[in-house]
Amino acid sequence: MVKIVFDGGHSLGTPGKETPDKEKEWSFNNEIVKAAIKEMNTYTGVQVKRTDDPTGKRDVPLGERVRIANDWGADYFCSIHNNAFEGKWGTHTGTETYTQTGVNSKDTLDFAKAVHRGMVRGMGLKDRGMKKNNYQVTRETKMAACLTEGAYMDSSIDIKKLRDKKVLQNAGKQIAIEIAKYKKLKKKAAPKPKPAPKEDKNVQGTIKVLVNDLAYYNKPDWDAKAGRVNKGEVFTVVGSLTVDGSKMYMLKSGTYITAWHEYVKFTKK
Repeated sequence: MVKIVFDGGHSLGTPGKETPDKEKEWSFNNEIVKAAIKEMNTYTGVQVKRTDDPTGKRDVPLGERVRIANDWGADYFCSIHNNAFEGKWGTHTGTETYTQTGVNSKDTLDFAKAVHRGMVRGMGLKDRGMKKNNYQVTRETKMAACLTEGAYMDSSIDIKKLRDKKVLQNAGKQIAIEIAKYKKLKKKAAPKPKPAPKEDKNVQGTIKVLVNDLAYYNKPDWDAKAGRVNKGEVFTVVGSLTVDGSKMYMLKSGTYITAWHEYVKFTKK
């Protein structure tokens, strides 16, 4: 079982982590992380954990994030961020990914390269390459770790990507796809489609309701109307359907047609 940590970086309230228009970095990071986790969960042989606050309200200390990953026994740690240059709009642009200075293990570098490929493909921006730095989340974690900067929040070029949720979601998805390729993970089997309802045209007679219950009626013109079925009310049975193994009787009273599950207490006259 491969254990992967995704970290959204910062929080909504982290000072300075925003665009010149005060859009919060975490809101961009969050979309990428959610999409990465969603896609990662479509594979077998993998478990995923998130170390930032998924509501964005609490700025989880970096030491706590590291401890969560280490205590869980994670195999990989991926911290998702978005960059800034001078805090004012400019034309700088691109995606870059960092590993810890002095760490050159093949697993760490290959994992980071996989994450970087996914982010570059998803964001569609200039590839600024792989770099080294001394970040706490890459220095103190006991597993292969990287930190990726998807785009510049103060770039008039990159902000167009960051404001597009579809781009952010695709970036997260592509990161997960590249990690799955690197670890040779297989997709989970697709769920079997539910069988189509089978109509039973042989039901005849009438049904008398024995208990009060709520039902939804449909007039012949199909305008929906909610109403109460009263004890003693009699319906004509006009057919039945079997849906997910449960029979529903199609009942008519005057101009109204409704459907009742077979577990409703009634008796045939």
